[in-house]
Amino acid sequence: MAGPASRALVTGAGLPPHGGMRPALWTIIAAAAASISLALGVRQTFGLFLLPLSAEAGISPAVLGSAVAIHNLVWGLSQPVSGAIADRVGAGRVMAVGALLLAAGLGLPALWTSAPAILLGIGLLTGMGVACCGTGAALAAVGRAVPPERRGEMIGLASAGGSLGQAAMVPLAQSLIGGVGAVATLGILGLSLLAILPAARLVEWRAPEAGPGQRATGLAGLPALARMALADRGYALLTGGFFACGFQLAFLTMHLPSHLTLCGLPAGLGAMALMTVGLFNIPGSWLCGRVSNHMQPELALGWIYALRSVAIACFAFTTPTYAGTLVFAAVMGFVWLGTIPLTSAAIARRFGVADLGALYGLCFLSHQVGGFLGAAAGAVLLETAGSYAAFWPVMIGVGMAASAMNWMVRPPRVAVA
Repeated sequence: MAGPASRALVTGAGLPPHGGMRPALWTIIAAAAASISLALGVRQTFGLFLLPLSAEAGISPAVLGSAVAIHNLVWGLSQPVSGAIADRVGAGRVMAVGALLLAAGLGLPALWTSAPAILLGIGLLTGMGVACCGTGAALAAVGRAVPPERRGEMIGLASAGGSLGQAAMVPLAQSLIGGVGAVATLGILGLSLLAILPAARLVEWRAPEAGPGQRATGLAGLPALARMALADRGYALLTGGFFACGFQLAFLTMHLPSHLTLCGLPAGLGAMALMTVGLFNIPGSWLCGRVSNHMQPELALGWIYALRSVAIACFAFTTPTYAGTLVFAAVMGFVWLGTIPLTSAAIARRFGVADLGALYGLCFLSHQVGGFLGAAAGAVLLETAGSYAAFWPVMIGVGMAASAMNWMVRPPRVAVA
């Protein structure tokens, strides 16, 4: 566990006077953003394959929906483990392994298109891969590298990389599906993920340096670390609220394109909506991270969940239109990944950055349990009822509960640098 003193800079370059930013730190932030961009950008395309894979290869929507639900759960279960390992040996090596897992996870169903390959590749392998090279390890490395007074802002800037990937990958995947088919597109996307390997080399390739008594807990101490953290009321409430984030976002990522098609809107609108989410989340993530420098992060999180719930209610209880869908996507996009820098900043204030990867991973497990339930329940509802009408009130209720949880959190008596 981190003590009250701040961690040493993991690159060994030292900090310039007055908390300035060295050029080497911008390289770390850019490389972390590139990894997040590719990893999260590709997984945001899964919903586009729901109906095309059914028409092209006879893969039931329930199979892909179940695979994405498994993906979310495996991602959540793997995140504390990958985070603990990254805290101890360095994030870059963990990210490189994740790139190989992601490429294999998409390559398997491209070469052997079947229900078992979809469940194993997209469900298991990509879940472990995103846990390694998505937000967890990469943002923990950024948090350790930058000055404490700019930590939230820089984590927000790096997490906006996931939005760049979503904005680019969604229209690319939609175009490829229409041109070469869904199966071939899986293979192309899998190969593109190998570009994470050179980026990972630039992000904390060696074990993080630490001051006296600040050595990361590591994998062996993860159970004790979890018990200690969850005994903190604020961290427990933060973790409970993160469930809603995964629940809402996984459902929308997976099922919004199908919902719009069922409403009689153009097939390309789903891809356009997801791209709009990505574009608006670029400034949104940075702004949310910057807010954490001036406001208690949990209070800001409560407002984000409330805004999401209001936006979902307006969208769900009105007749969907092309313009209304894009407005909804823009509002949701502005706060889409804004929870990540705020959650990371809240954890760092309570416990420091030595175990930031592991502690964020434990909190993120709740997020992914929510994602598992959101994606799976949507798939089951589509199969049984043929629409998503019954799901929207649940989305709203879960979001408002998360707002209440975060507004109940009290700041730590002494913020840890």
